[in-house]
Amino acid sequence: MAEELTPTPIHDDLPRRFADFATTGEALDYAARGQRGFNFHDARGKLIRAYPFRELREDALAAARRLIAHGIEPGDRIALIADTEPQFCALFFGAVYAGALPVPLPLPTSFGGKEGYVDQLAVQLNSSDPKLLIYPDEIAELCEAAAEACSVEGEGWDEFAMRDDPETELPQADTNDIAYLQYSSGSTRFPHGVMVSHKSLLHNLGSHADGMLIGQEDRCISWLPFYHDMGLVGCMLSMVANQVSTDYLKTADFARRPLAWLDLISRNPGTSCSYSPTFGYDICARRIGSQSDVAGRFDLSRWRLAGNGADMIRPDVMQAFTDAFSDAGFDPKCFVPSYGLAEATLAVTLMPAGEGLVVELVEEAELAGAPVAHNDQPPRYRAVVNCGKAVRDTRIEIRGEDGSILGDKQIGKVWVQSPAVMDGYFRDQEATDACLVDGWLDTGDMGYLSDEYLYIVGRAKDMIIINGKNHWPQDIEWAVEQLPGFKSGDIAAFSITSANGEEEPAVLVQCRTSDVNERSKLHGLIREKVRAITGMQCVVELVPPRTLPRTSSGKLSRAKARNLYLSGEIQPYDIAA
Repeated sequence: MAEELTPTPIHDDLPRRFADFATTGEALDYAARGQRGFNFHDARGKLIRAYPFRELREDALAAARRLIAHGIEPGDRIALIADTEPQFCALFFGAVYAGALPVPLPLPTSFGGKEGYVDQLAVQLNSSDPKLLIYPDEIAELCEAAAEACSVEGEGWDEFAMRDDPETELPQADTNDIAYLQYSSGSTRFPHGVMVSHKSLLHNLGSHADGMLIGQEDRCISWLPFYHDMGLVGCMLSMVANQVSTDYLKTADFARRPLAWLDLISRNPGTSCSYSPTFGYDICARRIGSQSDVAGRFDLSRWRLAGNGADMIRPDVMQAFTDAFSDAGFDPKCFVPSYGLAEATLAVTLMPAGEGLVVELVEEAELAGAPVAHNDQPPRYRAVVNCGKAVRDTRIEIRGEDGSILGDKQIGKVWVQSPAVMDGYFRDQEATDACLVDGWLDTGDMGYLSDEYLYIVGRAKDMIIINGKNHWPQDIEWAVEQLPGFKSGDIAAFSITSANGEEEPAVLVQCRTSDVNERSKLHGLIREKVRAITGMQCVVELVPPRTLPRTSSGKLSRAKARNLYLSGEIQPYDIAA
C-alpha cells in the first residue's frame, strides 16, 4: 500500500517575514530555510505532491543553470504555460534566478478550439518576444504550432528537465529590475505585457499581507490559475514571500468539481485564506442541493478570509453562498471584498478583516453615465459593494473628466499612486504614457470614495471582464469583422449590467440589409462567431447604418455608443425569434 503523503505544515520555527526582501529570488532563499511549501491536489482533493519551498528552490536553481547553459541572458523572456504544477513554479523562479523575465501564458480552454488557442498564444509570443517557450507535454502539439508560427524555440518541460545543469555563477538581481511580465488572460489581438519590478512586487506582497493580518495559523487554498494576476501574485508569489503553506486545485478540476475547494478548506488544520471571483462562490452555491447535509460534509468555521475580487462583486451571490453554507459554519464576516489590477501588481484596496460585505444603493442612471430619462418611471437602484481601504503606502483619487479631484460620493475615474504600480507596458510606450501620468495610474475604472472606502461601479476603459477574465472589445469587434460585408467601424462592443446584476458583453452591429429573414440569420451568425473566438455569449443588436457615434477624429466611440444604447437613443432592429 502506498505511503500517504503529508502536506507541508502551517507552523514553522522560521521567523515570519512579510515580503521585506530586495528581490523575488531572495524571498525564496529565505522561505526555503523553513518547512512550509506548496501542496498539489487532484480533482477529488487528494494530495498528490507536497512541495516544500526547500525543494522548490533546489529545482528553481537547477532550472536557472539549464537556462544559462542554453544561452539565456539577463533580460531575455521565457514564456511558460502556466499550468498548476510544480514544474511551472520551479521554471518561474528558475527564470528569475537566471535574470530572465518569466512570462506566464494561459492554458487552452474548452472554447475557441485548437486554432483559437494557437492564435492567442502566437499573439502573446509575438508581443513578449521570448527566447524560449516551455510547456506541459500534454499540449505539446498546440504549443509547438504557436512557437513555430512565431519562430520561437519550444520545449516540453519534462524534456527541459533532462538537460544538463552545470554549475555556473548566477547573475545578481537588482531590486529595480523587472521580475516578470504579466499578460491579461484575455489578451488576444491587442495584448499588453505589464512589467513588474522586484521592488513593486514585494511591496505589494507585503502590503496585502499586512492588510489581511496574515498570521502563524493561516494556510491558503486556491484554484485560481497561475496566468491570472490574482492566482500568480496573490496565491503563489505571496505565499513564498510571506512563507504560507498553500493547497492547490487545478482550475479545470475546480470547474468540474467545485465543492472539492470547500472540502480542502474543511480539512485545513489552521485558519483558511482563500480567494475567488464572484462566479466561484456562485458555482458552489448552485451546486449544493437544498437537501444536502452541508454540516455533515463541510466545516467552514475556520475560514478566516474569504476574498473576492477580479470582477464586479455581486452581493446577491454572496448572500446565496452564505445561505447555502451557514450550517457548515461559514461566517459572512469573513468576506474580504477587494480591488486590484495587474498594472498595480495586484492589490489596491482590501476590506479590513472582520468587516464583511457592505453595500450602498446607487441610482443606475448615475452608474451608467447615461442621460437621465425624463419620464414617469421610478428610478432603479443597484447595490454597489464596498471594496475596502487602500493598502499600505497607496493613495487613491477620484477624478472628473477635466482631471479635477472629486469629493466623497462623487463618481469619477479611479487613479492610484503606489510603489507597486507597474514600470509600464512591455515595448508599448504609447499605451504606457496613456495611463501613467506624473506617477499616477489611470486604472480605467469608475468609482467613488466614501470615508476612505472605495466603491467600484464600472469601467471607463473599454476592457470587458466576465467571470474574472479580461476581454478586449477589439477582439469581439474583430470577430464580427471576419464575416462578409463588415468592416472596421461597423461594430461597437462594450459591457452592460443584466437585470440580475451580472456583467455581460453587448455588441452593436451596423446592418445594411432590410430583409427581416436575412437579419435574423445574420444575428445568429454573429453570435456564433463571437462565441467561437472569445468563448462568450454576447447580447447582439443590429442597428441601422451610420448609427454608431464617432469622436472628433473619426474614431468609433464605444463609451458614447454604450450610453446612447442604455438611454434608448440607439434603437436596434427587431429580430424575429
